[in-house]
Amino acid sequence: MKPTQLLHQLGQSLWLDNITRDLLNSGTLKRYIDELSVTGLTSNPTIFDHALKNSSAYDAAIREERAKGKTDEALFFDLALDDLMRAADLFRPIHDRTNGVDGWVSLEVSPLLAHNTASTIAAAKELSTRAGRPNLFIKIPGAKEGLPAIEEAIFAGVPVNVTLLFSPDQYVAAAEAYLRGIERRIAAGLNPRVGSVASMFISRWDVAVAGKVPETLNNQLGIAIAGRIYKAYVEVLCNPRWQRAYNSGARPQRLLWASAGAKDPKASDILYIKALAAPFTVNTMPDETLKALADHGESGSIMAVDGVYCEMALARFAQVGIDVDALAAQLRDEGAKSFVKSWTELIAVIASKSAALKKAA
Repeated sequence: MKPTQLLHQLGQSLWLDNITRDLLNSGTLKRYIDELSVTGLTSNPTIFDHALKNSSAYDAAIREERAKGKTDEALFFDLALDDLMRAADLFRPIHDRTNGVDGWVSLEVSPLLAHNTASTIAAAKELSTRAGRPNLFIKIPGAKEGLPAIEEAIFAGVPVNVTLLFSPDQYVAAAEAYLRGIERRIAAGLNPRVGSVASMFISRWDVAVAGKVPETLNNQLGIAIAGRIYKAYVEVLCNPRWQRAYNSGARPQRLLWASAGAKDPKASDILYIKALAAPFTVNTMPDETLKALADHGESGSIMAVDGVYCEMALARFAQVGIDVDALAAQLRDEGAKSFVKSWTELIAVIASKSAALKKAA
């Protein structure tokens, strides 16, 4: 049995951290679903930026939509929704079979709205309505300004992937925002079954301290932080307040491991996959990591929930001067800026492609 299947049987969903039109047109995504137990996918501005730069598959659609006078941003969302709606349809049988637990795809609101709660709420509702798919998450950053938007979107029945989370405190705040939205739905007599995941970015922790800690601590901080987050997650699932919501028909918000591809060329390419094996979680990975996992023939043991190992590891980082609380805030700020940068580059790529296609016509 392939390790991808073993992880699935453990209770962990494997989602692809990628989407391109070529992936859809070639049948590769369908093959990942059928052969490698992939049960969902995520997207972000960086992924679409790379897809548009490296493929001519979007050229005809760009030419057609540009002729309608659409802005670069409107054109992007047309292209992205086309891809993600097709992907959502491929995953729909899984979504139906699991009663909405699995089989999701994700689309992010504009990162430029990260600090504008009202605009984020409006964009989330509009994109969800346009997609018209029950298995499409709208990604909303878990920044302070994003928390009210998460609550309001959930109350409105919009499934949410809370993104750009790095620490246990950030996770708990996002989980609380989700629960408030669910509790408001229960109080209003609405169906409380609205899907959500909380996306924790892992590998960026190790990138941030590379060269700043002894070699013996390389590639250990992300896993240690993940252990602390997983402990908080299990405690949330067992909290009486959450259990009251479950009793009313709500579904738990699942924990998702994001940025799980190893960035250090000296590290195992499945470092974070083996270390983050845990039931009722999601692990997202790029194509290369997915293929490596399938080829290596090995999977990790189940994560411990007591947090003993992670606290011992984090103590060693504290001894060498790493302040994980300050670093968590820094990583979130840097992540938000990185998404804005990718978004700006993405819109510029659409503009340049549009101009080139018009000139060639």
